Amino acid sequence: MTLTSALSSAMSGLRAASRGSEIVSGNIANANTVGYVRRTLAVSSDPNVGVRINGITRHVDQQIVNDRRLAGAETGYRSETSAALTRIEDLVGTPDDPASLAARISDFEQSLITASSRPDAAERLTTAAFAAKDLAQSINSVAKGIQDARTQADHSINTQVKRLNDALKGVETLNARIVASNGNDVDLPAFLDQRQQLIDEISEMVPLRTIPRDRGAVSLYSTGGAILLEGKAVEVGFEPANLVTPYESIEDGTLSGLTLNGVSVNTSSEHGRLHGGTLGAQFEIRDEIAPRAQLHVDAVARDLIERFEDSTVDPTLGINDAGLFTDANNPLDPAADLGLASRLSLNALVDPDQGNETWRIRDGLGATTPGEVGNASLLNALAGALETARPQASGLFGSGPLGLQDVVVSMSSQIGAERLRADRQMSFAAAQFSDLQQVELAAGVDTDVEIQNLMILEQAYAANARVISTVDEMFDTILRI
Repeated sequence: MTLTSALSSAMSGLRAASRGSEIVSGNIANANTVGYVRRTLAVSSDPNVGVRINGITRHVDQQIVNDRRLAGAETGYRSETSAALTRIEDLVGTPDDPASLAARISDFEQSLITASSRPDAAERLTTAAFAAKDLAQSINSVAKGIQDARTQADHSINTQVKRLNDALKGVETLNARIVASNGNDVDLPAFLDQRQQLIDEISEMVPLRTIPRDRGAVSLYSTGGAILLEGKAVEVGFEPANLVTPYESIEDGTLSGLTLNGVSVNTSSEHGRLHGGTLGAQFEIRDEIAPRAQLHVDAVARDLIERFEDSTVDPTLGINDAGLFTDANNPLDPAADLGLASRLSLNALVDPDQGNETWRIRDGLGATTPGEVGNASLLNALAGALETARPQASGLFGSGPLGLQDVVVSMSSQIGAERLRADRQMSFAAAQFSDLQQVELAAGVDTDVEIQNLMILEQAYAANARVISTVDEMFDTILRI
């Protein structure tokens, strides 16, 4: 080996050691940086130049990353739906909760029993009227809470669609930069990290399949088969609603679905093209979970109205007369169940804040004048109407006869069972996601190993520097001869 070739080899070793040290230092500095992938310097020996730098290797197990993304999407989906069901369950309450629907029914029934013991006591009649009004307003509050959940889901969809479009455009831009980098060691790893972070963000909203393309580019498909990025990113379209009411649905076109480049796509939980992440969860909350709860509470409101519109309970009522509970002070229209819980109200004739003729609770809503103050027969009939088992004309309560309390308990049980099932699914998904994260992190930056590598590189640097120094001394010796 000539002195010149020795010098060249030492210089190449010095450059490789210096570049390797930079990479190891970057690994250590970014050990806790989200989305950062450990790098190493790829080198080989070359008889002509000594140490050849072949590039920078990013150490990533793409299969684990793909599995972790799918598990993350599932966790987000289950978390969102479980939270929505928990919120609805809290709105209805449990029988031991003094603010629950079941407790309000018990309070109303107890107030009727108390009034029947002293039907002449105006204050007891007023208390019964207020208890009835509290029951109606509690059902109103549940219905409003359900619609608020739908409105919030609609707003969340709008926010996520904007994020999704921005992230897809970002991946498209980074694809172009990666292709144009031609393997440039300085820019390529950073571009790849940025793209991975954007794809991670997208995968939280929509479960993804990542397909590698030529020269480092990727294509993105949803697990439901929708093309999100194939060369160009699709434009996801959505029209938000300012307020979602019980009368709006995606089926009748009053609520927006999703479009991909202007083409409508299915958003249902069974066949949705983008279902499975947090975006699909919000559609399920808005279009399935909350409307199903609305169906329950509307059925409770209908049952309550029908019980007290019965002329066998209040003989003073005529045909098409509104009973103690009304549809916005009108008699029940059997064909207008939808949104009934929001319109439910106490008859204005006995409302202490309106007509204030609370004696009608004792003597009948159709009575023209107060009757015998000691007559408690109607009060007893009203209390009995709450417990009378009767078949349900609407809702999902089966065909068997139920008392009003039984209807509310059945509704609460169905919502609670759905929430428990969602909780179990969320726990499983979260455990799987956590395990995959740990596997991915295990292949990440180990600072102890990196420090050892740094020490080895420092030794290599010192050895090459010593070779250069020795060659320099030999050149000086030759020149002095």
